[in-house]
Amino acid sequence: MQTKTPSGTKGSGITAREIKRRYESHLRYSRCKDVRSATDYDKLISLSMAVRDLAVDRMIATQGAYLDRDARRVYYLSMEFLIGRLLSNNILSLGIVEATQQALQEMGLRLEQLIGIEADAGLGNGGLGRLAACYLDSLATLEYPAYGYGIRYEHGMFRQEFDNGWQMERPDDWMKYGNPWEMVRPEYTVPVIVYGRVEEVQERGRKRSVWVDWQMLEGVPYDIPVIGQGVNTVNILRLWSSRATEGFRLDVFNQGDYVKAVEEKNWAENISKVLYPSDSTHAGKELRLIQEYFLVTCAVRDIMRRYLKNHTSFDNFAADTTMQMNDTHPALTVAELMRYFLDEVNMPWEQAWEITSKTLNYTNHTLMPEALEKWPVPLLERVLPRHLQIIYAINERFLQQIRLSSDNHFDRIQRMSLIEEGDVKQVRMANLAIVGSHRVNGVSALHSDLIKKRLVPDFDELCPEKFINVTNGISHRRWLMQCNPGLAQLISGAIGDGWIRDLDELRALEEFAGDAAFRKEFARIKRNNKMCLTALIREQTGQIVDPDSLFDVHVKRLHEYKRQLLNALHIMTLFYRLKANPKLEIVPRTFIFGAKAAPSYHHAKLIIKLINTLGQVINHDADVGGRLKVVFLPDYNVSLAESIIPAADLSEQISTAGWEASGTGNMKLSLNGALTIGTWDGANIEIAEAVGLENIFIFGHRAEELINLRDNDYLPRTWMDHDEELRHVLHSLLQNPFIPSQPELFSELYRALTEGGDCFFHLADYRSYVDKQGEVSALFTQNAEWSRKAILNVARMGPFSSDRSIREYAEKIWNLQPVPIQMNHG
Repeated sequence: MQTKTPSGTKGSGITAREIKRRYESHLRYSRCKDVRSATDYDKLISLSMAVRDLAVDRMIATQGAYLDRDARRVYYLSMEFLIGRLLSNNILSLGIVEATQQALQEMGLRLEQLIGIEADAGLGNGGLGRLAACYLDSLATLEYPAYGYGIRYEHGMFRQEFDNGWQMERPDDWMKYGNPWEMVRPEYTVPVIVYGRVEEVQERGRKRSVWVDWQMLEGVPYDIPVIGQGVNTVNILRLWSSRATEGFRLDVFNQGDYVKAVEEKNWAENISKVLYPSDSTHAGKELRLIQEYFLVTCAVRDIMRRYLKNHTSFDNFAADTTMQMNDTHPALTVAELMRYFLDEVNMPWEQAWEITSKTLNYTNHTLMPEALEKWPVPLLERVLPRHLQIIYAINERFLQQIRLSSDNHFDRIQRMSLIEEGDVKQVRMANLAIVGSHRVNGVSALHSDLIKKRLVPDFDELCPEKFINVTNGISHRRWLMQCNPGLAQLISGAIGDGWIRDLDELRALEEFAGDAAFRKEFARIKRNNKMCLTALIREQTGQIVDPDSLFDVHVKRLHEYKRQLLNALHIMTLFYRLKANPKLEIVPRTFIFGAKAAPSYHHAKLIIKLINTLGQVINHDADVGGRLKVVFLPDYNVSLAESIIPAADLSEQISTAGWEASGTGNMKLSLNGALTIGTWDGANIEIAEAVGLENIFIFGHRAEELINLRDNDYLPRTWMDHDEELRHVLHSLLQNPFIPSQPELFSELYRALTEGGDCFFHLADYRSYVDKQGEVSALFTQNAEWSRKAILNVARMGPFSSDRSIREYAEKIWNLQPVPIQMNHG
């Protein structure tokens, strides 16, 4: 994969000589190699450790300052941190780009070469994890006292390959050669207990619940430095790895039972093996639950250890500590924090609940039921019996509060209860997170409004002050400075580099949108980026694409509501137009996809197969003549995104209105000069309001219109019957002329769209989408006007910086103040 060197920042005072000295020292004493025997990985790790060294003094000073000042801290709990590669990011943050390049040049090495062989950290999957990574970047750069807590997944989620167009999942061995950025902290290992039962015992005249007969494993922390740019702050991302308390049973081994000798070790280590193990089996569900609890209990115990360094009581805990649950995965924090106070501190219930509910906050990222998480009561009772008992106690007190505040008892209680009744009772984790939190936020204006009106209106009525909005943001340092250095340098040359610290300063770029010379240079940089992506596409897929074609980019997690299938229907429409009239004038397009489907999500994997099949047919069709190309790049990750996003002309943000909480890919693509085609959904709305409706392509039904359609018995076949092109496209799904030997292959997609209710309204939005794509093509032929609109998109992206998001969290939710770090160089 081709890589780019990040654009430089103001010098840090660190010289090329110092970097070279540290590199050579690590090559010899950490890798035990000399120049002749060193492999590329030895060189990569030696350079990474040299760069890490430069952050260590700042990291120690940062942690010391937080301790000395007893600073209020925020703890960010997330199952995902999609941090990507760190070498280029950390070099940029430390301000040593030029010095590093010079040092390597003197040794006959190239920075781009070493960056290119670093593995993406397998710590996340999609937008949730990338958002968490952007937020850590902004927290450090804005000098806020913060810690990230996650899991150190040994094999990530999976490495995606294609076999005859089908997604295949392979282990992601991202740590095969080690991770030079992490620092193991075995002295802070914590116990993790699961299973067992609860006994009621009498203690000093009062009844007390005691968790007994449990199994124990351990959580071992690994720290990754999070380096603020242009400041001395270096925060910590602490990742937990699971291990057995007794890894190897020598007595059992000596008896000849070699499998049982390591049985406990294997069981414990499975917890941190893979991100999101498949929950299609009971064992998979149980592993997921344990995995979420593992993160929560490790984090809580570590937070308590740190708090007790400066305190002898918990009276000031909520004043000194705030915790953010990133989605429902860490919702067990509510029960675990209560368990800690009740069982380990012996705190009265009322005091424990007051502290817990003042400390915790919850970010909701979706309105989709499956993402809100519900755990079967029997499973919780088996795995976490004490926590289930606490959840029932929380629920009992909460429902009593509702009874005292409402006349509409039964229905309201049923909707708001933490326990969902049914053949198998379920614990509603979103309800638990809401009840136990001080603040609950959505991630775009529309999403936050829908949380209150559609998802949990009863909660909003009961405690409206609890619900607020903080629109997502992105780190422009990663997603412009680092991944698009040519554009970053053009911007700084035009308006100065103040935008690096304050993205709102991009607004000054507006006046250059009408400057022909600036537009020409802007277009040249875009084409250079497209040339780089063209080479990458050829390297990975063998396909040759035209860099002067319209690069139509659809990169995000594969889910039906994100509507990659709608994009495929448009591709098929253009294909059939060309088959009907090969001489038809058409704007050449390259459709570029990147997405992973969950391993057990058959429908999503079938859509991937369809798109790859379209590519196999269309890319070699004589009537098409190369005017359309379909490319699905495998194993979409942060590094691949850093190559695709700067090269995009058109950004596909076409989710079903009302389903996308926010999106951040839309922000990254707009910031890099892509125009958006999208629905009135998530952050698309705020982007449209910022850049101007004339500079974005909005299509389709709005959320309230789709609700009306559904409420009035939406009939997908009606839309098909009234649209000849749509009917032709759908019939080809049914008959599959692309693979004549497998006529039934895509019939499942046809039935889902026509007979299965078309849950995500592909057919209702098809015509609007296809017509809007016609407007896209028409504008693309007007080079100057396209560039002008693209420049205005870049100029108006200031509100979508993660710096702005973090400041809002700090002010509205966390009550957090910056703590500038002073370095003693004496």
